[in-house]
Amino acid sequence: METVSGANNWRLIVRRCGDGIEILRAVTCDAAAALPETVLDLPVTALGRHALAAGDRTAAGEEVHITCGEPPQEGWDNRTLRTLSLPRTLRRVGDYAFLNCAALRELRLYDGIVFWGGGALMNCRSLDTFRLTRVGEEQGESLAYFADELSRELDVTIVLPDGETARLIFPEYREIYEENCPAHHFDYNISGAGYPYHYCFRHKKLRIKDFDALWEAYLAMEHEADTALRLAWWRLRCPAELEIEARQRYTDYLRAHGAEAAAWLLERRDGEGLAFLLRTAELSPEALAQSCELARQQGQTEAVALLLEAQRFRRPAARKRFDL
Repeated sequence: METVSGANNWRLIVRRCGDGIEILRAVTCDAAAALPETVLDLPVTALGRHALAAGDRTAAGEEVHITCGEPPQEGWDNRTLRTLSLPRTLRRVGDYAFLNCAALRELRLYDGIVFWGGGALMNCRSLDTFRLTRVGEEQGESLAYFADELSRELDVTIVLPDGETARLIFPEYREIYEENCPAHHFDYNISGAGYPYHYCFRHKKLRIKDFDALWEAYLAMEHEADTALRLAWWRLRCPAELEIEARQRYTDYLRAHGAEAAAWLLERRDGEGLAFLLRTAELSPEALAQSCELARQQGQTEAVALLLEAQRFRRPAARKRFDL
């Protein structure tokens, strides 16, 4: 067994595959962890079947322990793992690789993975946040895999090769099977306005322009207002590949729901976001007044100052009168 120091605590079982390493088993006690890019001086290129599945599992291979300080003796089962970063060198993910990682909330990875095994995300009930960094002009198929596997709302940040970011909200949809007893079969129904977003891929590749083109149809369907608000907001806040017409449609929505947007930002205590909202969408006097009062109630003095300044600029100039 080899023990090395690293940024996180890992107990690995690996095998050499040509000029790379396949991780057969990886267990951590950390809530946020990043798998190493190299093990035994070779790049990590694959995760094996059940590699990070929660619970006790065994595998035959070389043992490598990575330590960060003095690791605890308990909690080595991936059940508390919430944020996981995958290495840039990774190319393949095996079947059921993250099975039953119920606490896993966020996955950070590079868009160079060419194979995802069946059920890789099975029972990852909390997983809804992804940060996907593209490594070249050729787009991978990872995002299409996530959108197909997970019908829940997804919060996806795409980092483009030039460093620009697009943050996309894929709204939730639900697949419902209802037993039809007289006909002796199950009826399959889809509800929720998010289905078109999860399947807006062409040949498993996403064109952000196609994502933006779904907006008006989404609003025409029964949808969650808070989801629409966040979708429009993040598209404007991280606007990579956002075209002028789509930008205007999102801006119009935020302007029409200015009070709700400001309340959401005040709840998050996002002063920079509030300033961006006031610059981007011209809020109505009523929305400004309502937001200002809410900020006062919450004791957010900087937000109050921002809103008062916006009110001053929106207030019509007093007409001068000269009485003779």
